[in-house]
Amino acid sequence: MKKVRILSLLSVTALVTTVLVTAPSVANAAPACDGKSPIQSCVGVTSDGAPYAMQVPANFNGTVALYSHGYRYNVDIPAGIPLIGGYKVTNTPEPVPGGNAEVAKYFFSQGIAIVGSGFARQGWNPDSAIKTNVELIDTFKKQFPATKKVIAWGSSLGGVITQGLAEKHPDLVSAVAPMCMADNVSEELTMAGDFLWGIKVLFDPTIKAGNYSAGAAGVAESYADLVKVFTVMGKLQASISTGAWPDTSSATGKALQAAGIPSRSALLLLGLMAGLPTQSAHFDSISGPDGALKLTFPLAISPVLAILENGTNAAALAVLATQDVENQTGGAIFDNTKTDYSARVDAERVIFNAALSGNTAIDAMLGALSAANPGAPRAAANAAAVTKMKALHQNTGKINVPTVLMVGLADPITPAGASQRLVDLYAEQYAAEKAAAAKAYQKTREYKSPTNKLLMLWNTTPANYTKFDATGAPITSGPAAQGTNHCNFTSAQLVLVAKSLVQASSTGKLPSGGALNTAVRKAGNISIDKGISVPWLKAYGDNQ
Repeated sequence: MKKVRILSLLSVTALVTTVLVTAPSVANAAPACDGKSPIQSCVGVTSDGAPYAMQVPANFNGTVALYSHGYRYNVDIPAGIPLIGGYKVTNTPEPVPGGNAEVAKYFFSQGIAIVGSGFARQGWNPDSAIKTNVELIDTFKKQFPATKKVIAWGSSLGGVITQGLAEKHPDLVSAVAPMCMADNVSEELTMAGDFLWGIKVLFDPTIKAGNYSAGAAGVAESYADLVKVFTVMGKLQASISTGAWPDTSSATGKALQAAGIPSRSALLLLGLMAGLPTQSAHFDSISGPDGALKLTFPLAISPVLAILENGTNAAALAVLATQDVENQTGGAIFDNTKTDYSARVDAERVIFNAALSGNTAIDAMLGALSAANPGAPRAAANAAAVTKMKALHQNTGKINVPTVLMVGLADPITPAGASQRLVDLYAEQYAAEKAAAAKAYQKTREYKSPTNKLLMLWNTTPANYTKFDATGAPITSGPAAQGTNHCNFTSAQLVLVAKSLVQASSTGKLPSGGALNTAVRKAGNISIDKGISVPWLKAYGDNQ
């Protein structure tokens, strides 16, 4: 089988808007507005130094849409680092996702204004970002006193910020949409950290994988880790068909190699332990090329290539976000001293038995990764740092206002399980509200049914989408399939969310019934099937 090129799939850096002007440098001053029509643009800086941008149509109807952008690296990435090199820290405001013109056009056509902050701090920032948004809402209302309603939405980490705003300040927003929402910081970085730890233990023990030094030295260590991780992933990719192990492999890895276990099986196991999707941008784990690999490719190769694509994203997040949060908390925050990786893959070892090279190989790999093996040293966190991390903003999952969730079923950065957690928690909340209504009926003889406040939009993957060339090699040069990659939404899907927010804001009710079914069908690759259920992030099950 031909080698497959690793694509640049790192999407944790949100795209910045292209429709804005430079914000003034004076913090907490009144917005500077250009007075233009039909769209007036205003810029300013909140009291914490966060630049913002507002765009207000001449037919402003009193509703404003507040958008929170996703995770942006908080350090510049040197040009020499593969895949993501050349990135520069930016706090450019982003009032619609990625500056999407179709979304802005829809809002303006409805007389709805848009606003977004670039936030004062990049990296993991929900605590400060929520405060910034509260101030920004107040600033907008003072500038435009006709404002009656605020709808809020955000992507990735911006989804965490949006949900947090609705939990802490439900009086400020009439409807919200956390899209491709990250989980809470501990669970999110455990997912990414589990995979990075496995790469270190098996394939390159010189990777630091956390516990970075303070200040500039820690940043330099994270850069070195990125280079090593991307190098290892490239070597693993080159040996997918042969199963050869990288020359940087640890003694533990070499022992598994000597036992005849291919490196691709070990890579897949690491992805399953972390909870990464086994469908990726170009690999559906279903399709195979015509010929001898028709059946073996989807069984033994495709899930590994999916982990390769998804794991590259997860490992980059683990390095950069871990260094960021460690810097905020003052010490190591990843801890797997008590993690039972065998329990993590009880179900998956049956489903992916062939790709994992059978039970004997699985047992050997899990034994090699167990806490009992001194060749696989576990990572211990700093207790004080963990305490500080847990003091960072954590979403409870309480739904206070009409809420629209949208996530790709195979998102490798913010897995669908983060949204599933809110779905499950809201099911409990809604059941409790119904029980309370029934209890109230016993006293008043008047039953007031609670209003549903959650709409779950699943961005689904096609039935099959892996493509092959005439030689049977997979084609990876095309765009990522729907439902894969990070926050990989079309303009039509984003407009669907926007329309749902507008309806909920104006009527107090989310769309439903035939009208919703029609809108979902037109958006494409969206399902509202209540039968869809995905696992929560693996960290939630560790102590059960």
